[in-house]
Amino acid sequence: MTTLVAIKGGKDGLRLHLNESAGWSDVIEALRSQLGQGAQFFNGARVIIDIGNRPLTEEQLAELMALMHEHHLEASALASTSRESRSAARAAGVVARPVTRSITAPESPDGALFIWRTVRSGQIVRHHGHVTIVGDVNAGAEVVAGGSVIVWGRVRGIVHAGALGDRTVIIGAIELRPMQLRIADLIARAPDGAAAGHPEVAYIDGDQIAVESWERYRRANRSDL
Repeated sequence: MTTLVAIKGGKDGLRLHLNESAGWSDVIEALRSQLGQGAQFFNGARVIIDIGNRPLTEEQLAELMALMHEHHLEASALASTSRESRSAARAAGVVARPVTRSITAPESPDGALFIWRTVRSGQIVRHHGHVTIVGDVNAGAEVVAGGSVIVWGRVRGIVHAGALGDRTVIIGAIELRPMQLRIADLIARAPDGAAAGHPEVAYIDGDQIAVESWERYRRANRSDL
């Protein structure tokens, strides 16, 4: 099956890869569906739109920008090998650049992101795949991931796993005391009275988010860990 829209991470941030050979209406509808499913993931994000060699008219670019604006998404640049597309972008006030594949950051096979620091108040970590943090997620900080989130530390801020709609992901931490937990389209807070300092895992059970000890989760022979 042809992939019409793909999300990738790199040293320059998130990239939206739009299929350069498929029909434009098909690409736009696929993008509309992707943005709708991952509303929380994309909200407020800045992305580079990579259209490859597709010649984009000013009307098509206007349609694309309107769709992104509708979903509170900002285009930091349009990447294309097509001069016509780059000219249309500049005419619309969008930064245009040639496609440079070498700027993509190396990733693990599953597209995971590894962070060796505390995420402090006011900071947002946004990644399309899994995220592992060695450090804390402080109150006022936010982690938004398309995959699972594992924190080797305390979670006091907001963590949203499965932000692109995946309900099979988990959130794990040495201490879960978040302002808010989200998995896919579900929202929860840490349970009152839970023992501090004991590793816990949050996951979807039925139609709600469940939180239990790491050891109990492992003993259940779940394949996620």
